[in-house]
Amino acid sequence: MFLEKIKSAASGVMLYGITPPKASTQPERVAEIAQKTVERLTNLDIDALVVYDVQDESARTTEERPFPFITALDPLVFASGYLEALTIPKIIYRPAGKFSVQELSDWLEKLHEHTFYPVFVGVPAPDFPVKTSLQEAYKIWSKHQDTSVIGAVTIPERHNALNDEDVRMLDKMNCGVSYFISQCVFNLDYAKQLIEDLYLRCNRQQISPPTIIFTITACGSVKTLHFMEWLGIHVPDELKEELKTSEDILEKSVRLCLEIAEALTTYCIERSIPFGFNIESVAIRKAEIEASIDLAHRISQMLTDKGVRKPSKESEVTFID
Repeated sequence: MFLEKIKSAASGVMLYGITPPKASTQPERVAEIAQKTVERLTNLDIDALVVYDVQDESARTTEERPFPFITALDPLVFASGYLEALTIPKIIYRPAGKFSVQELSDWLEKLHEHTFYPVFVGVPAPDFPVKTSLQEAYKIWSKHQDTSVIGAVTIPERHNALNDEDVRMLDKMNCGVSYFISQCVFNLDYAKQLIEDLYLRCNRQQISPPTIIFTITACGSVKTLHFMEWLGIHVPDELKEELKTSEDILEKSVRLCLEIAEALTTYCIERSIPFGFNIESVAIRKAEIEASIDLAHRISQMLTDKGVRKPSKESEVTFID
């Protein structure tokens, strides 16, 4: 179970991340989308489903957003009301600062009722008025610490810029956080530096490191690549050029993602850092969705082959050529 793997700091955790349908979607259409999601994921060897809270981050940058922002359904509503048939645990993102203490308390109670797990994230822009601090949010959650786990986000790009992500992570660990889901990784060097600095800091302080779950995302078009960069994901120039000049950018990105996942696996094993992967699927194109499923199968198999993940008897591993 996901809960047991995080509490025991087991490596090889596999997640799959999605966004809810847009808020204006008719209920019957939402049900159709949910049914297709359940069908795609039922036989996928994953430990939990991540359901993101989609925020408008336009205020974070002056650069024009490549895709228009569209308000999405509340992730808890989507997960609890439409994805019941998918019996794996759900991880629900929530920008804690947008809600009052009472609102967060009520939300956490609903989460607990469904045996879902929270990941608190920051507000969409630095000047956004904060109603509840992350520290307060963690304190509210702490009443559930014996039967739940709480996650947080880690950003290798921020560590490259400020060189303090390892300190931020340990501060959140002191508040009860036991695992971190990264921003999408395309710059392997940034991720490795974060792992190394976290490893050294934990050794110096003689504490056990948290689980790091690296987000891996296939890129199906140049416009999607531009959007990733708009979101703050750093794509090295050489890799960017490989994608842009490839005959099939989606196939090329899958291969690059597999290389990144294998390199991170080796790096974490060498440093005894518990780790896993979150395969993100936020595109609506069928080809990109199928590529994400293929990527999840392949990474799960790679972890099994390396002995860090037990093969699932229920999963049916099939690859898309």
